[in-house]
Amino acid sequence: MVMADDSAGRRMPFAFLSELQRKFTSAPSSSEDETPAYGLQGSFGPTVSALLYTYNTTPPVDELTRAQTELNQVKDIMVQNVEQILSRGERIELLVDKTDVMAGQATAFRRGARTVRREMWWRNSRIVALSVIVALIFLWIIVAQFCGVGLNHCGAKS
Repeated sequence: MVMADDSAGRRMPFAFLSELQRKFTSAPSSSEDETPAYGLQGSFGPTVSALLYTYNTTPPVDELTRAQTELNQVKDIMVQNVEQILSRGERIELLVDKTDVMAGQATAFRRGARTVRREMWWRNSRIVALSVIVALIFLWIIVAQFCGVGLNHCGAKS
């Protein structure tokens, strides 16, 4: 890239001279064939000054320099696009990793929930069984009050 800038710098004086020659040849010529030295300084001097000012402050851009500038801009945009694609790829990989971790956690949660559900079912079954046993004992105590402990007085007539 340095060579492109350097060659553009070398072409600038030739562009200036070419423009100066074009303006000089397109300027109206005087009727005299022999113009004395510095004879055109009064009429062509302002043109040379304006041309020097233009090339010193804002030189015109030749086609090659313009094309190189546009190419550099396109290259910069493409580099930014590639960087964005790579960062998106990294974010997608991060999301995939997080998804895998969450899937593992969901499986572990499901197993844990199944274990807790089974434990709670057995606990409830034990409570129901104990409740039935207590109810039967309580019923036996009430019936034993009226019929005796062996329940043999309920059916006999006195």
